Amino acid sequence: MRLRLLSWNVHKCTGGLDRRYDPSRTARVIAASGADVALLQEVAEDGSWYGDERQVDVIGDQLLWPHRSYFVNVRFGPRRGAYGNAILSRHPIVAATNHDLTQPGRKARSVLHAEVRIAMPNGATRTLHLFNLHLGLGERERRRQLVQFLGGEPFARLRRRTPIVVAGDFNDVWGTLGPRLLGPAGFRSGPRRLRTFPAYAPLRALDGLYVRGSVDLDALHTVRHARAATASDHLPLLAELTLRS
Repeated sequence: MRLRLLSWNVHKCTGGLDRRYDPSRTARVIAASGADVALLQEVAEDGSWYGDERQVDVIGDQLLWPHRSYFVNVRFGPRRGAYGNAILSRHPIVAATNHDLTQPGRKARSVLHAEVRIAMPNGATRTLHLFNLHLGLGERERRRQLVQFLGGEPFARLRRRTPIVVAGDFNDVWGTLGPRLLGPAGFRSGPRRLRTFPAYAPLRALDGLYVRGSVDLDALHTVRHARAATASDHLPLLAELTLRS
């Protein structure tokens, strides 16, 4: 079964250069990518800065995707609202849980886990496990968060052949997290790191996408057209996947 999966830090639907708040622009980028599933970070809700909107529903309604999961990480107040991670899908989300990765004295961070039920060509269904991460700014903090994720529930109980995608904003400035931690845990990614930040002139590969088990990563690239480069301060990552029977 072929799938397209997009991972994107949407910067609260605010442009990285023009600072314009426009969730419709964000939704149009996702729609144009042809994605079936979207893992989004920095998705806001409430707050007068964002018209008191719940962005996961604004985006989901425009995409006509009924299946959504959203958990808040950071709460500011009536002006700046709150933000967190979201997973939106054409396919049913049958379970979703949020797992805290916050380190002492640091900003709240988490991983959002969703189980997505995919109808296979042979009439059967398979469950694809999605983990949407947004890691911290400090190098040691990021390493501790990823070690905590790999050693804790629910990831630690999943079998090696279970199809898993881990994606999101790793803030991986030096590109060490994948080779040092995810590779030994059985994960695979593209042949090279893709620069995603800042969106208008990418210099850093802050975002990543990795697969494990009976799911193949056929292609991975950045979405680099003009609308994507202005809608956020990160470029989206778009993966072509094959979920095996």
